[in-house]
Amino acid sequence: MKQKSIVTFLDKMAFDVELNGHHFTIDAGAKVGGEDRGPSPKGLMLSALGGCTGMDVVSILRKMKVTGYQLNIDVSGELTDEHPKIYHTITIEFKFAGNDLPESKIKKAVELSETQYCGVSEMLRKASKMKIIIYVNGEEI
Repeated sequence: MKQKSIVTFLDKMAFDVELNGHHFTIDAGAKVGGEDRGPSPKGLMLSALGGCTGMDVVSILRKMKVTGYQLNIDVSGELTDEHPKIYHTITIEFKFAGNDLPESKIKKAVELSETQYCGVSEMLRKASKMKIIIYVNGEEI
């Protein structure tokens, strides 16, 4: 399946992005000539990673009949100092909350996403160290 994104320069450092019928603006901060009217391209990579692995984990847990949980995924990246600045380390924190959550199934779902299903994770892993942390009700498992 081919996907296409059309990126059109607006002004200063801002671009309009059309992706599969959705429009949004990407921009840079004031330090580099932008107005911070939208997320940065690198920031969107972190969001894409969180969304990709999150969708996998939810789908896998649904197949495992795990329900009744809340999930937040914090994705952060540490940039190199030199250009081109890339994320040398990306940390993904899966934060589950709920009653009687099966930790073994949660661990398995996250592992399957990270090792078999999440294409964004696989692409980023080629350039960055990936650190995965799983919490259930505030406790790391």
